Amino acid sequence: MADNVPFSHRCTAFIFGLFQTISRFFFRLIFGAKGERMPPITDSILLESATSLATKIRNQQLGSVQVLESFIRRIKEVNPLLNCVVDQRYDEALKEAAAADELIKSGQYTVEQLAEQKPFLGVPISTKDCIAVKGLLHTAGLYARRDVRADEDAEAMALMRKAGAIPFALTNVSEVCMWWESNNTVHGRTNNAYDTNRIVGGSSGGEGCVQSAAGSPFGLGSDIGGSIRMPAFFNGIFGHKPSKLIVSNKGQFPEPFSAEQNSFLGLGPMSRFAEDLRPMLQIMAGENAKLLRLNTPVALDKLKFFYQESDGGGRMVSSVDPDLQQAMRRVVQHLSDKFGNGRVERVQLPQIRQSAAIWFANMRDDSGHGFSYQLGNLQRDINTYLEMAKWMVGASKHTLIGLITAVMDSNQCQHGSSKYKHLVAKRDELRANIQKLLGDNGVLIYPTHPTVAPYHNEPLLRPINFSYTGIVNVLGFPATAVPLGLGSEGLPLGVQVIANFNEDRLCLAVAEELQRAFGGWKRPEVHL
Repeated sequence: MADNVPFSHRCTAFIFGLFQTISRFFFRLIFGAKGERMPPITDSILLESATSLATKIRNQQLGSVQVLESFIRRIKEVNPLLNCVVDQRYDEALKEAAAADELIKSGQYTVEQLAEQKPFLGVPISTKDCIAVKGLLHTAGLYARRDVRADEDAEAMALMRKAGAIPFALTNVSEVCMWWESNNTVHGRTNNAYDTNRIVGGSSGGEGCVQSAAGSPFGLGSDIGGSIRMPAFFNGIFGHKPSKLIVSNKGQFPEPFSAEQNSFLGLGPMSRFAEDLRPMLQIMAGENAKLLRLNTPVALDKLKFFYQESDGGGRMVSSVDPDLQQAMRRVVQHLSDKFGNGRVERVQLPQIRQSAAIWFANMRDDSGHGFSYQLGNLQRDINTYLEMAKWMVGASKHTLIGLITAVMDSNQCQHGSSKYKHLVAKRDELRANIQKLLGDNGVLIYPTHPTVAPYHNEPLLRPINFSYTGIVNVLGFPATAVPLGLGSEGLPLGVQVIANFNEDRLCLAVAEELQRAFGGWKRPEVHL
């Protein structure tokens, strides 16, 4: 914790830390030893990156039908244990895979033309239940939408489909995608592949989980407070939140209330392999891809690497786990050894300590609507206190955390108030400082989350921990979650890599370097 933290904050931090230690003891008593073990991976196709699968399919080393059948079998094997997939279109996808195989065999296109025009031809893709896939459920985990199906693809998915990818599975989310455990009254709770007693994160938790378990080669997530990066971290995969306003949010539910909120939300790629992120983002960005210069090589030996080990002592935010501190040090040591000590610098940005307050304030807008309106399916504000009373007797169709979040949201500072203006100014000051620090050749390495994946329901007792990712959304910078192996509890470790506006390629290049150094995704249980 930073030395200039006020004494009152230190006392609060001590009490909060003691409370968490005691609560963790009781959670361990409740859940006991690690949860059920994952079925071993026995099909080598499941261990390929999406990029590798696409290459082998268009070179007729593998068939699209063969690949799709492998992932369908895997989902059927793991989903009873994990509950990550909530809807599917296997029959339609198999027909589309057969058509892809026929197109390749026809010789209508050369291998080079296919690589250029349909770079992911025949590769199955999944996404979360808030990003529209024509014909599949589009509930966002909201009971009032339990029967809603999408009329058309979200724009990002339409672009991936145009590039040859085949949508085949839909994955679980938190209620209205505004909490960091994937659990709702429509589909239930999703379990972590490394320990089924632990969370998968949210709101792209089912997506992170299905990839972690090798049930999908790659997928789409969305992120307004860490909803790609936290699930990527908890599930040991890669996930990228693009620079603001690069990837279209059309087809995402719920829709942002304002243009500024729209800039905080980002649809982005998720995969077990860093090499998939760049070509996925190139496709998803559409016409905006030119702004990112993704095909311009990155000279890693010329980059400046900055790192911050914690938020400096945010109120009601957990201390960074020792395992994660060690992981950060290993990253710093690797970069120093490879690129020189002079290119790696420790920093401490003081405004980051207020990340949660800055995020909550900047999420306010002049629409008059808040989270209770989202729980009302963007049609009405629900009566949160009435719903909480109904929840106590098992009569509410909302989750407890959804209702608590609505109450918390209603008690935040109001748009246009003096506190709001103060915290917006804090955001702008922090944004300017980071822009100056990073320039066009620097990255900031920062914890994705202060703890490894908590037990189910444990986030209720540490709700503000999302601030490590949420602050990046309101700043608008790109950030990539990078896995760094497993820690002492057998759970994934990782960091996030942040760059300046439209310098996404720097994040992705560093992610690829760290995958080479630390091995990336680690299989929950493998037998070949």
